[in-house]
Amino acid sequence: MTQMVLSGDEAVAQAALDAGVAGAFAYPGTPSTEIMEYLQEHIGKEAGVDAAPGLRDVSTRVAQWCSNEKTAYESALGVSFVGRRAMVSMKHVGLNVAMDPFVNSALVRIHGGLVVVVADDPSMHSSQNEQDSRLLADFARVPCFEPSDQQEAYEMTRSAFDYSEAHEVPVLLRITTRLAHARALVTTAPAGAVRNLGKTDDPYAWILMPAMARKRWAALLAKQATFKADADAASRLELGSKELGVVTCGLGRAYYMENVGDWAQAHGGERPTHLHIGRYPVGVGKIEALVSRVGRILVIEEGYPYVERELRGIFGAPVPIAGKMTGEIPLAGELSADSVRAALGLPPRGGVAAPAIGVPARPPQFCQGCPHADSFTALKKALEGEAEFFSASDIGCYALAAQPPWNAIESCVDMGASVGMARGAASVGQKRAIGVIGDSTFYHSGITNLIDAVKYRTPMTLVILDNGTTAMTGAQPTIGAASTLPALLEGLGVEKEHIRVLEAHRRALDADVAAIREELAYDGVSVIVMVRECIEWLKKVRKS
Repeated sequence: MTQMVLSGDEAVAQAALDAGVAGAFAYPGTPSTEIMEYLQEHIGKEAGVDAAPGLRDVSTRVAQWCSNEKTAYESALGVSFVGRRAMVSMKHVGLNVAMDPFVNSALVRIHGGLVVVVADDPSMHSSQNEQDSRLLADFARVPCFEPSDQQEAYEMTRSAFDYSEAHEVPVLLRITTRLAHARALVTTAPAGAVRNLGKTDDPYAWILMPAMARKRWAALLAKQATFKADADAASRLELGSKELGVVTCGLGRAYYMENVGDWAQAHGGERPTHLHIGRYPVGVGKIEALVSRVGRILVIEEGYPYVERELRGIFGAPVPIAGKMTGEIPLAGELSADSVRAALGLPPRGGVAAPAIGVPARPPQFCQGCPHADSFTALKKALEGEAEFFSASDIGCYALAAQPPWNAIESCVDMGASVGMARGAASVGQKRAIGVIGDSTFYHSGITNLIDAVKYRTPMTLVILDNGTTAMTGAQPTIGAASTLPALLEGLGVEKEHIRVLEAHRRALDADVAAIREELAYDGVSVIVMVRECIEWLKKVRKS
């Protein structure tokens, strides 16, 4: 055994390597990005060459960035079907993109173990929402493992591969932001071999035509009792005070443990009865034992009140339950030691008051020298004097143009939506409808909306900000080269004379403004590609 200092993301990646994963696929998204970065670095060392995007060691393993989470998931399915272990990783909103293969993969017969790692982002540090992936695992009726620390992240990942193969289902591993990024000492176990189980001999194992799918659905439903029983066996019940029972889930356990000593000291030295749940669907045996022992229950979980709802049931619980639904635990945002302390009825910790410091607010902004700043300067200047326009943006660094001094975008909803929103607005008569999207996001999910626009000859302008990288998540490689983008656009049906490739630089401002105005006046689909490398990506390249 070896001890390593690892973040939660790195612990998951190291566990996948040690579990013999053959294929790993992902799309970058905070807080999950570092999983693939770690895999690519270490698979590169394993192959004896420098790590590179999409590196392939032909004898054993691949670790690849993909166009989006759906393509990543489907690639992982292919690895599983031919008998190798596979992992796909993404952030919570990325699972929305992959929902079609995710839900349907619960019905096929998983062969090589398939682990789906989803990093949720409570408090929305870099996300559009706070959704809880445990509910999506429940929706798909697949097991979900939730580690409480980095050591469990390592151990549960390895267990998840075994469980997936034993029960022929995908297993979702849910982590959250603090666990993903914080570091701790992790003890690793000896690595296993990269196995090849070969293909299954069942000719209908992976075919979801209705007749086969109905049988697979019945088989999945029949497994639910086993999933619940195994989850119940994996949960940990520690008997203590009959006054209070505490249920913790995932990272909530760490915050509880920081405060439980003080609670015990205030209550005669005895700790609460404590049930920790790290696996779903929720089992019932230990919950029934907890409920029969204590006078009241506090549920500490990060995300939605998922377990709390399970405990309450439809008609209410036999003992009072406190948690998110009653306000003791904050309904939104991350948990903290302080918020859990308050929920336990403990006074705030003492401390030294810091003098007030008048620090001016500094909202997020473009990096110095960012090409997006020059692109938006040109777009704003081109729109000067226009009485009517609509500017839709996408997910990426360029969403910062919603703020002063640009105030240049009016919407930012989800990946690829800028193209569809601009098309929708233009189709009902909105003049000068503009979609703004990054190159990586265009490949992710902008292409299909553009195909719709071309089909209906929608009078809109799409601005693709091509900085050569997926910048917001740390400058990962874009799936397509800038030089191939005009040919792709033409292949999608955009007229060649209305595909304009411009330099995103202040020295080209006047020419850029003139070109943008020309395309805004065109009564059809036009695409402007603003090209210049990301400054941070260049720094990264020069260091390597």
